[in-house]
Amino acid sequence: MEYRDYRDKQKDELYSQVIPAGKRRYFFDVKATRGGDKFITVTESRKIFDNNTGEFYFEKNKIFLYKEDFEKFQKGLANAFSFIETGIEPPPVVVEEEFRDHVHSSDINIEGSAALDDINFTV
Repeated sequence: MEYRDYRDKQKDELYSQVIPAGKRRYFFDVKATRGGDKFITVTESRKIFDNNTGEFYFEKNKIFLYKEDFEKFQKGLANAFSFIETGIEPPPVVVEEEFRDHVHSSDINIEGSAALDDINFTV
């Protein structure tokens, strides 16, 4: 990686927090798009031993969480925590009507993939 690429990457990272948890580490990073919109990346990093090479490596899993989804994500996570603590299933997080109406069951083919010729790609 060139020095310039690294510097640009660091510039886009506004905040970072690492949570050590045994063999795992959780990274919460706040970044910005070129347009200045902020988003969060949550990364789980696990240290794994490779029996073939005899060396350790890190397996990473990452999700991107955008500002418009913060509230729904927070509610969903709180619901999951609540269920674990109480055993009582909380009500589901309500999805906005405009998103729910965006994709209709008729847009999905038998294999579960949307038919490309039926999707409007304009924004």
